Amino acid sequence: MLRFLPLKLGRLYRCLKLLLVVGLFVILLMNTHNLFASFQKNELTDRRFINLNKCPACFGTSWCRKFMNGQVSFETWGRLRFLDVFNVKNVYFAQYGEPREGTRRVVLKRLGSNQELAEIDQKICKRATGRPRCDLIQAMYKTEFARINGDVRLLTPEVVEGWSDLVHCPSQRLLDRVVRRYAETKDSGSFLLKNLKDTERMQLLMTLAFNPEPLVLQSFPSDEGWPFAKYLGACGRMVAVNYVGEELWSFYNAPWEKRVDLARQLMDIAEQLTNNDFEFALYLLDVSFDNFAVGPRDGKVIVVDAENVLVADKRLIKQNKPENYDVWYESRFEECDREACLSFSKDSLCSRVTVDHNYYAVCQNLLSRYATWRGTTGGLLHDPPAHIAKDGQLEALLDECTKPKKRYGRFQAAKELREYLTQLAAASSSATAR
Repeated sequence: MLRFLPLKLGRLYRCLKLLLVVGLFVILLMNTHNLFASFQKNELTDRRFINLNKCPACFGTSWCRKFMNGQVSFETWGRLRFLDVFNVKNVYFAQYGEPREGTRRVVLKRLGSNQELAEIDQKICKRATGRPRCDLIQAMYKTEFARINGDVRLLTPEVVEGWSDLVHCPSQRLLDRVVRRYAETKDSGSFLLKNLKDTERMQLLMTLAFNPEPLVLQSFPSDEGWPFAKYLGACGRMVAVNYVGEELWSFYNAPWEKRVDLARQLMDIAEQLTNNDFEFALYLLDVSFDNFAVGPRDGKVIVVDAENVLVADKRLIKQNKPENYDVWYESRFEECDREACLSFSKDSLCSRVTVDHNYYAVCQNLLSRYATWRGTTGGLLHDPPAHIAKDGQLEALLDECTKPKKRYGRFQAAKELREYLTQLAAASSSATAR
């Protein structure tokens, strides 16, 4: 009896092994399409890959000729489709070439995760048919994106208010600027909607509703000194922007002098976006180390994620004079258990002339000891040299900028912190020059 036991166990093992192989083979047959698809290359000439087949439910077509002509090509890792599972944000690096200018690096963005893009389709279908699935192109012509047609002269605040952070409280002046600077049309320069083709108008409105980042970059361009990445163009749901450099997080442990210079620039950005000659206040609602990058040559800090930017028209606020419009608005510091969290009231940002939000966001989430990112605390200005730490001025200013003890203390602390960082940066430059 015992002699036959090993034989029975051997047969059982072989049967189980055979069943396992057969099971794997069946699973392989059922998923052959997905398996082969995962080993395909990502091609910018593939209309489905760039979602050009979904236009006008897309972000534009101005760069399609460059895509189709092979002027834009993925860098090594971006070509491999099976690696897309790790690319949750759908951000790719590519090379863009012009015959006379050579090649340069650009960034390609889908402006959302695969799930977020699928939700866009579902929302469009539900708005048009009440169902989550439909013929997307036909559905676009039954949405509010199509109802705002060529007969409508201007894009007005009451139509788009609240669609996204960019237009949470839009003024006519802001919307005229958005339409006039819209880059996905050959006839840009006019603020009249009727000068846009039907498809261009729908693309503009869809971008405004689902991810207005391209419109922020176009309306406040880097060529005019705004601290944003340069918008280049779009094809389908793939947007091209200029490559700035490594993300700010890469400089977390850079030499002290470099970190001081970066901190100074971040405070300058907060000031520029809050107070400028155009009287548009651009409030950064999502501030983290990943949303800024640093130029490799000039060391300039640039905002590279502008999806969550609220624009308030100070000129309109002064004109309409809502309740407490001239009372300074102080952002409230709150402890939270998440990284890069901020406390703010959009309605207050929209109704006050003097607001400290950008100073608060930069100090709390990037510079001070309260800043946390990727499990690390201490902020960009962690571990200062002994003589600066002993002096205590830097820590005091950062604390007051983040968690003020005095009324309106953040406004004064931000001003003094900018001046102090400028002095430190100048001292470092002088020491290096000797």
